[in-house]
Parts: sequence; structure tokens; C-alpha cells
Amino acid sequence: MSVRPPVLIVPTGVANLASVRAGLRRAGADPRVEQDADAVASAEFVVLPGVGAFGAGMAELIGSELDGAVRARVEEDRPLLAVCLGMHLLCGSSEESPGVAGLGLVSQSVEHFPDAVRAPQFGWNRIEPGSGCRFLRSGYAYFANSYRLKVAPDGWRVAMADHGGPFVAAMERGAVLACQFHPELSGERGGGLMSRWLGGAEC
Repeated sequence: MSVRPPVLIVPTGVANLASVRAGLRRAGADPRVEQDADAVASAEFVVLPGVGAFGAGMAELIGSELDGAVRARVEEDRPLLAVCLGMHLLCGSSEESPGVAGLGLVSQSVEHFPDAVRAPQFGWNRIEPGSGCRFLRSGYAYFANSYRLKVAPDGWRVAMADHGGPFVAAMERGAVLACQFHPELSGERGGGLMSRWLGGAEC
């Protein structure tokens, strides 16, 4: 019988941890919520989830002294899955919280959807990965977001979606995967994505 890999979930204050844990269990992992920075730094797999405001999420990371551990994982190419707000926190800033600095692992700022379309975007939308993606596949995923990254950052492989124009639906670099959508709410496709990330699957 194979051993279920432990996956540490970094609390950001307002994430739906129950659904994240359930999704990871379905993907074959053993999820645990962890606020200790040393444990997050040394863990085999870490998930950075989030629902809510950029400023509050960054304040939670900094207050728990987890910002450095998360930043180091990405810089060292160690397995990290960032979801929704978690993906935004990797960026330099967000229009949602002017003056608040993000982790700065992606230089671009997160922007609000244009007024011509519904925000937040709730529901299913199609994602299309570019060439060279290891984890991402084309298909539909579940989104719940008012803000998005418009332009693919340098050095990352991305999947795009469209809502009032193209935006980054997900991005990956090495062992790091960041999703604007919620894989834990995206049925079999989302579960397959998390399983590939846990297994380090190659395209």
C-alpha cells in the first residue's frame, strides 16, 4: 500500500480549508494545516490557498512569519500549489489593496476585471495551456475571482482563459503551480491536476 504524501496547507485567514483538504485527500494526499514557518520551509509539498482580500492575505502571511518560507520555496523550485488569492500573493501588488506589497515572485500587478463584464466571475470557464506545460491540461475549471493577472510573467508556462479579455488562468514553473481557478472545486479535471502536481508528472 502506497504512503499518502503529507501536504502542508498554509492558512491565509479566509481560505475554505475544508474544500482544499477534501480535494487533496481525493488526489491521494494527507493534508495538514500548518503555521510553523520552519515546517513550511522543510515540507515536501505546500499549498497556499486563499479567498478574500489581497491585503488581509499578506498581513496573515507576514504576521505568521510565513512570507519568507513561501518565497524561499518558489525561489528554490520546491513543490508549491497556490490557489486563487494564493496566486495573487505571489505577485508584486494588487489593485485590490493599493500600497500593499505582495511576495514579489512575479513582478506584475493583479488587476480588476473591466467594468463591461461581471465581477466576480463565478462559475466554469475554459482554460487553454500553452506549449511546454507539465501539469496543465485544456478543459473547464471553476473560478471565483474579481481580479486577475493579464499578462503571462517571464519564465513561467501559462494557461489562459477569457473573461472580458484574456487573462492568466494558471501558471507553472518547475515544481511550482499557481491557479487562478479552484482545482479542489473543478471535479475530475481539478483532481487530476492536483494528482499530477503531487506526482511531478511530465507532459
